[in-house]
Amino acid sequence: MRVPRVYRTEAVVLKAFDYGEADRILTLYTPQHGKVRAIAKGVRRIKSRKAGHLEIFTRTALLIARGRQLDVVTQADTLEPFRPVRDDLWRIAACTYVAELVDGFGMENLTNYPLYALTVQTLRRLAESSSLDLTLRAFELQLLGLTGYRPQLHRCLQCNDVIVPAQNRFSSKMGGVLCPSCGISDVGARAIGIPALKLLRNLQTNESAVLAVNGLDETVEREVESLLRDYILYRLENRPRSLAFIDRLRAEAAGARV
Repeated sequence: MRVPRVYRTEAVVLKAFDYGEADRILTLYTPQHGKVRAIAKGVRRIKSRKAGHLEIFTRTALLIARGRQLDVVTQADTLEPFRPVRDDLWRIAACTYVAELVDGFGMENLTNYPLYALTVQTLRRLAESSSLDLTLRAFELQLLGLTGYRPQLHRCLQCNDVIVPAQNRFSSKMGGVLCPSCGISDVGARAIGIPALKLLRNLQTNESAVLAVNGLDETVEREVESLLRDYILYRLENRPRSLAFIDRLRAEAAGARV
């Protein structure tokens, strides 16, 4: 079957960098084609009609021509600009982190519509929510599930016994929780508190209900963040640059409260 030379798709712009005098190379995530790298020619010129429709984090409708090395964006129309994220450093940092993870875990030219839908849903939440950290934790867990790395939180990875409230451990290497008897299976496994395990389970199975709750224990949130960060870095084998930005913003906010 002959592949059409031109195709239409919607996409989220994950990343962009300047190329040549007026072009820009984009990393896009699409519902039917997975991750796509394409060039937008002349987009940096003042009179370019496509520029405003190809900003990072924008959900846009595209007409793309297939190229030998890079596909070429020929038309673009904004579907959702997610404008609130552009005026807030915290939201920019969070969206950058989301984009980096989708870029890192998403596969080129491999359809994963649920991952595309999750990306759009998360950008909407980050544009509106006051619980950015929890929104990111929910995104991380759903992303891991949709890319084959869903952590096992209900049964011991080693003996398959049901995990009960006790001194359990979380293994990034093995991908989930170990019971007290099997904790020695991974010497690098970290202790996981009962409230943190409960929060992880709820975020994994019913994130909407968790995101609607106010006043969660910050210590538990930080424990969950640390555990998921270790697991993601182990699977990704790379540290997203946005994490340093997020940590710096948090440190500055803590300093301002002193």
